[in-house]
Amino acid sequence: MKPAFRALAFVLQFATLGLAIAFIVTRLWPDAPARLRGDDPAPAAASAPTPSAPAAAVGGLGSGPVSYADAVARAAPAVVNIYANKVVASQRRIVSVDPLTQRMLGGISLGPPAYRREQSLGSGVIVSADGYVLTNNHVIARSNDIQVLLYDGRIATARLVGGDEDTDLAVLKIDAGDLPTMKLDEAPPVNVGDVVLAIGNPIGLGKTVTMGIASAIGRQLDQWAYEEFIQTDAAINSGNSGGALVNARGELVGINTANVPQRQLAEGIGFAIPVATAKGVLDQIIEKGMVVRGWLGVEYGRMPIPANTTQANIARGAQVLAVYPQSPAAQAGLQPGDVLLTFDGEEIDDPLELRKHEAALAPGTKVHVSGLRAGIAFDADAELVQRPVLNRIQIPNG
Repeated sequence: MKPAFRALAFVLQFATLGLAIAFIVTRLWPDAPARLRGDDPAPAAASAPTPSAPAAAVGGLGSGPVSYADAVARAAPAVVNIYANKVVASQRRIVSVDPLTQRMLGGISLGPPAYRREQSLGSGVIVSADGYVLTNNHVIARSNDIQVLLYDGRIATARLVGGDEDTDLAVLKIDAGDLPTMKLDEAPPVNVGDVVLAIGNPIGLGKTVTMGIASAIGRQLDQWAYEEFIQTDAAINSGNSGGALVNARGELVGINTANVPQRQLAEGIGFAIPVATAKGVLDQIIEKGMVVRGWLGVEYGRMPIPANTTQANIARGAQVLAVYPQSPAAQAGLQPGDVLLTFDGEEIDDPLELRKHEAALAPGTKVHVSGLRAGIAFDADAELVQRPVLNRIQIPNG
């Protein structure tokens, strides 16, 4: 009996050990029996979206906004419609039936002048609670009556504080309370590709918002002396001039100014003055009534780059295109064709930087310039004067 008892005890011990191992395995790896049978694990938990996944990502809309209503609600109340009226005189021509007059004057004589009233439409941006409004200079040029329509329907008569033809900006003042405003220094710099909204009064329709992107920065149109435009494909039409260009958060980034007319087979090309430029002009006009800039008396151009050069990217300096008579440059002996390389102790990268540096200096500042004349180095000293008004008022399509 002892051999049989030993065999039974061995079997029982082996079975007990196997049950213990199976118990441990099922606790540590619950899906092990299913995998041993060849079954697929339950997919329910894996297929359910996690609670933290954003609804937009699940729907395929991405992370961008689907509405700019909040930006418009923040910015639009500070944008106003401007109606600038002026009286224009024209000479009447009278056709005479008198034979003597016909022989002497060709039958046409000049009568008393006729007067007619003209109105230009534009937009503006309220930039202070005490009623300062920024707009374009060409909107209010030569006007003797300027009316401003506010967001709530009120109409205020505006007083011209000052205008600056060199940037096509003007500052108006209205007397009204409870004014919404836009700040000139809260928005970050504009980058190409940023979403922008143009708000204004196109062709007199009333408050209108268009959307696009910043297509380029630092653009120059050669219409004004100091240009560094934001280019955008947000629609800017006649009447939008002086209105606001804002970013997707409703922060002011520029003052709409002009577009390229469709007769040039262009579409979606508009321009706005950067807010930094606008703030500098605003501050000076409020403080001094005008913009004070240093002036050397030179028209600058970019350096010509030969077609066969291999170092076009390092070309620097500014070429003298013209020298104004009796200007500091003329008195210093500068000549057309000179290449200026340094100004006031700083190297010159391009004409735009030179104009900005020159304008930032006060009249009466003495400067030293150096450059090349026919390939030979030269130096000159000059004393800057206040820049005179050189540009005629130009009316762009905006």
